[in-house]
Amino acid sequence: MFAFIEGLLDYVDEDSCVIDAGGFGISVFISARTAMMLPNIGEHVKLYTYTAVREDAISLYGFQTRDDLNLYKRLITVNGVGPKVGLALLSALDADSIKVAIISEDSKKLASAPGVGPKTAQRIVLELKDKIKMSDEAMISGVLHSNDIDVASTNDKSATAEMKDAISALVALGYGQTDSRKAVLSIDGVENMDSSEILSAALKKLF
Repeated sequence: MFAFIEGLLDYVDEDSCVIDAGGFGISVFISARTAMMLPNIGEHVKLYTYTAVREDAISLYGFQTRDDLNLYKRLITVNGVGPKVGLALLSALDADSIKVAIISEDSKKLASAPGVGPKTAQRIVLELKDKIKMSDEAMISGVLHSNDIDVASTNDKSATAEMKDAISALVALGYGQTDSRKAVLSIDGVENMDSSEILSAALKKLF
């Protein structure tokens, strides 16, 4: 119904805010992480929104970026993950951490969010793992192109382009260059894998 809400920030609560949009006070549910990134009261704000329609209510859920919104919409397609649980996930973990947990099948990390039990976390991994790809817009923002990564240091003849991308992604996620390279090179059949498959397998070795 609404692609985004833009206006002046009028009020902020633990799980919601009110935006003055052309004289109308629009209430929007938000994650704890979104709340921390909001501007001061009275300043301009823009949130990308998802509209949840029920028989007794129409609710808006707002996000700082389209990437967060897209991930949220994917999460709530999973059985047992409603709008509030999806928001709880994005409150407990940032979007990149959720994506990494999904592709590395780390259901325990997902289950750390309030309202997400072990079975629900496993369903999230099972249903979304193949939808979260390295080349996808919903994958880790800028991981492969971070200015903080020394890509040249992965420049060795034994590594394919896909392997170098995975090593760079691991470094961007906070793993050491040497450990990242060892994890990637130790994967059986790594030469025939794409970046997403390599990253997933390497994360399992590093966890």
